[in-house]
Parts: sequence; C-alpha cells; structure tokens
Amino acid sequence: MLKKVIKTMVMGVAATGMLLASSVMAADQKIAVVNFQEIMQKLPQTAALMQRLEVEFKDDKVIITQLEKDIKYYQEKLKRDGSLMSVKEKEELDIKVQSLYQEYQVKGKALQQKATARQNEETNKIIALVRQAVDSIALKKDYDLVLSQQAVIYSKPEDSITELVVERVSKLK
Repeated sequence: MLKKVIKTMVMGVAATGMLLASSVMAADQKIAVVNFQEIMQKLPQTAALMQRLEVEFKDDKVIITQLEKDIKYYQEKLKRDGSLMSVKEKEELDIKVQSLYQEYQVKGKALQQKATARQNEETNKIIALVRQAVDSIALKKDYDLVLSQQAVIYSKPEDSITELVVERVSKLK
C-alpha cells in the first residue's frame, strides 16, 4: 500500500514537472494567430472569384430559371383550367409538368456539381496564396508557430497576423 502511495506521488511530481517545463518552453516560443475565414471574406480575389463564377454559369442559371417558370406556369394552368379540361388533356399536362420537373432536377444537380467543383478549384488557388503569405510573414517576423484562430480560445490582438496576410495577398494578382 505504501508503495502505491509513493508511486502516485512520484508520478504526480513528474507530471507537474513536465507541465512546468512545457509552459516554460511555450513562453520561449513566438506564436501568431490567423483567422482564415476573415481573410477569405476580405480578399478582393474572393469577390472577383464570385463574379467570375456568376458570369461563367449565367447561361445555365437562365435555363434553370426558365424551367422553374415553365413548371409553375403549367401547374397553375392545371389548377386554374383543370375543371374545364378533358381527362386526356389533364394527363398530358401532368406528364409535361413531370417531364419538366425531371429535366429541372437533372440540370439543377449538374449545375450545382459543376459550380461547386469550379468554386473549390478556384478557392484552393486563393488558399495557396494565403498559405504562402502566412509562411512568408512567419519567417520574416520570426514566429515559431502560427495557429488558426478557430483553434485558439484566447489570443491578444497583437498576436494576430490576419491583416498582414490580407494586405500581402491583396497585392498579388
């Protein structure tokens, strides 16, 4: 029993020593914090990307919007004029609406997938520029560690290099 108590005390002292040593080592490190979400929102490249994608997929969006209008028109026509239509006319209109809806779903899904793929591709290029800027600033300012703001509970405002990154990346391209 006495051995257990001594062993527990020795482990406690060792753990305390490691904690103290790690806090002393952390005190010697120069640490910066960066907010990637804020950077992406402030970069002119992000706004330009959104505009390019809007133009790139404009024609596809027009087709999707027209399909939505057509579906709505035929549904309203069926509701409005259904009591005056023959059974065959109602069935034909139902089939037309179903066909348009299927086309709408297929084209809408394809557009969503293409747009998402292109956005990811272009966003990855911007992220690469951001990472280069972070690395460059960290080297220039002699930071030992750069953490994402989302991973940090608290940091002093002067530890943030977010604005420096925004400035550096904004000057590119």
